Amino acid sequence: MNISIVIAQEEHFKYAQIICDTIETSALLRGTGIAKRTPEYVQKKMENRDAVIALDKNGDFAGFCYIESWQHGKFVAHSGLIVHPDFRNLGLAKQIKTFVFNYSLKKYPGAKVFGITTGLAVMKINSDLGYKPVPFSELTSDPTFWSGCKTCTNFEILKSKDYKMCLCTGMLYDPAEKPKDPPKHPFNVRIWNRLKKIKQALFLES
Repeated sequence: MNISIVIAQEEHFKYAQIICDTIETSALLRGTGIAKRTPEYVQKKMENRDAVIALDKNGDFAGFCYIESWQHGKFVAHSGLIVHPDFRNLGLAKQIKTFVFNYSLKKYPGAKVFGITTGLAVMKINSDLGYKPVPFSELTSDPTFWSGCKTCTNFEILKSKDYKMCLCTGMLYDPAEKPKDPPKHPFNVRIWNRLKKIKQALFLES
């Protein structure tokens, strides 16, 4: 796999539209909620060196992820993780996530790294990196973060639960805790898939 993962910058602005299109198409195919982003937003992340991009040897877009910081750098989140369909099943998502994870720890030292997701694959990657499942109360309280969920199809569920729970699972990495390697409680896809289905049944029926 001849693919390079680099910190995105101005020279990568031309990929912003395909990044947004790939993220949206993937979410529609999976039937999951997604906080939509515009090409201009993606370009701003590139300009601020808050994004990473994966390209093959021909310069074709392979994958992407960006960083968001909250509460003056106290919390950091990785969003928009996507792999183009032509480059899936190669382990690229984990490579991108690991790259952006290590990069964000250097750029935002001491920050707690968190994410919310419905994707089991992302949960598995997060778990391998040392994240742990947590209630939303342990994540950022910055209303700007939660307002980013307004374009998600599940936003009404989040709002009805007073922003305390949703179909997404909250996961957090606290560098101060120095998690063990490997994690004490390895990720079990079957268990999490069952819990996800239970949550969907409860929230969607209500």
